Amino acid sequence: MEASIFIKNAIIFLENGEEVNGGLWLEAGKIKSILPGKDLPTQLPESVQIMDAANLKAIPGFIDGHIHGANGADTMDATEEALNAVASLLPEEGTTSFLATTITQSHENIDKALINVANYKNKRGKAEMIGVHLEGPFVEKSKAGAQPLAYIKKPDLDQFNKWQEISGSHIRTITMAPEHDKDGSFIGALSENGINVSAGHTDAGFAGIKKAVEQGVAQLTHLCNAMNGIHHRDIGAVGAAFQLKNLSAELIADGIHVVPEMLQLIYNNIGSDRLILITDAMRAKGLPAGDYELGGQPVKVTEDRAVLEDGTLAGSILKMIDGARMMINLDGVTLQDVIKMASVNPAKQIGVYDRKGSIAEGKDADILLVDNDFNIQYTICRGEIAFKGE
Repeated sequence: MEASIFIKNAIIFLENGEEVNGGLWLEAGKIKSILPGKDLPTQLPESVQIMDAANLKAIPGFIDGHIHGANGADTMDATEEALNAVASLLPEEGTTSFLATTITQSHENIDKALINVANYKNKRGKAEMIGVHLEGPFVEKSKAGAQPLAYIKKPDLDQFNKWQEISGSHIRTITMAPEHDKDGSFIGALSENGINVSAGHTDAGFAGIKKAVEQGVAQLTHLCNAMNGIHHRDIGAVGAAFQLKNLSAELIADGIHVVPEMLQLIYNNIGSDRLILITDAMRAKGLPAGDYELGGQPVKVTEDRAVLEDGTLAGSILKMIDGARMMINLDGVTLQDVIKMASVNPAKQIGVYDRKGSIAEGKDADILLVDNDFNIQYTICRGEIAFKGE
């Protein structure tokens, strides 16, 4: 039987921005009801599990819209075991759902990864794989970062449509370099079909990004990384994120991909309504330092970062809760702001806000119980306790 849980005495951060003291009744994987006050409802089933959340805050689970792997596994492994390994680890860092993210690789290897996603069945008590972030192969070689150069291609709508079909229509986000879609037909076709088109690994300047947004680009991939920064004659893609009010931006808030001072500058200029926290994590997340791989390339992992042989950053080993902590320690950032950046905004961006991203009756019971120091005490994935803190 699916769990029935009643969480009492919580400080609940509601979808409308209000904070109430009360209870959450979770049943059949959903939030059945939200009840202010300390009283238990009289109609609770005998089998219900009562959880006392005194002095804890109930916030929506995090959504990681850009994660390649963790726990020794990678989306490109193209196995059920790999996605299980990722989904098993993520609740420890507060992530209750994620986009399995590919990397620029051969068509054959991307095919295998997408077919695996199409066949994958989410497991109870683990983070939910809610789709695919197709990162590459339609990117700019001069801004490749850790994307393997040999497999970079020009935008190809027929190829994308084939990938979308074999993925079971699971591709929700694509990272591409808009300057290679000269007439905007590729961007326009994807945008019209509800795909979150994200400009990344791009050499476009401000004018190019502005044009791409007019064509349907809605997001920037890992802001500041693998794109043009601010210059006094061309404010570049980063400046576009500051200036274009209908453009959202992913952010790796690990203090390495983007230093804390730049995180503060970004927040001061963009605020919490258009920023989306991601990890861009690779398979070494959750494992000791050592030698790993990303996209078939050797990666050296230390205590705080993952790099290619030439020192290029190769994804991260960031945990979502640590990125959230990094942001909440900035000036002017509240817990409500973090909820927007880690839960609300990603849900809206990929079209799942009707069931995820906030605490509201009828939505999936993806909930974190955190203490006053922002330590996770419980992670609940679709109504099941998936992680319990110390």
